[in-house]
Amino acid sequence: MKTVNPAYENIVTRTSVRRYTDQPVSADDTDALLHAAMCAPTGVNRQPWELIAVDDAALRERLAAALPYAKMAAHAPLVIVVCGNEDRFLDGDDSTLWMQDVSAASENILLAAHSLGLGGVWTCLYPHDDRMKAVAEILNIPAGVVPFSLIPIGHPLTAQPPMDKWKPERVHRNGF
Repeated sequence: MKTVNPAYENIVTRTSVRRYTDQPVSADDTDALLHAAMCAPTGVNRQPWELIAVDDAALRERLAAALPYAKMAAHAPLVIVVCGNEDRFLDGDDSTLWMQDVSAASENILLAAHSLGLGGVWTCLYPHDDRMKAVAEILNIPAGVVPFSLIPIGHPLTAQPPMDKWKPERVHRNGF
């Protein structure tokens, strides 16, 4: 496949990174990641996200201990928890669209991290009540704010080649 431009290249070369160096993530890079999250598309421009940047080592260790698939959070210099704020959810049939909005914000964080030479991995909190409750307790998240994803971020310990996920047999044109 032909690489079209740097944005496309960033998308197709992003990998899930679970091992990090000890180098901290700078405040400027952290702000860039949070800004990128808030540039995500959002239904009716509700922007239902709340973002929690965690660089405190003790909190990251508590999160890692409480979550079965986020053990790498203890060794990542930064963790971003993406949440949905129920006050900005849509009503009726559209009440679950917030999940798409915060998913887009989560992906923007991962793509921005890769573009900055960082690495991260999306770990799932929602819809697991035990995981959401643990994160809410550790980070003092108020009722009405739903922990959705937890993204450990840092400088990759080693380079990882991207996986080739292109499956042309799964592409259908003008119908299935």
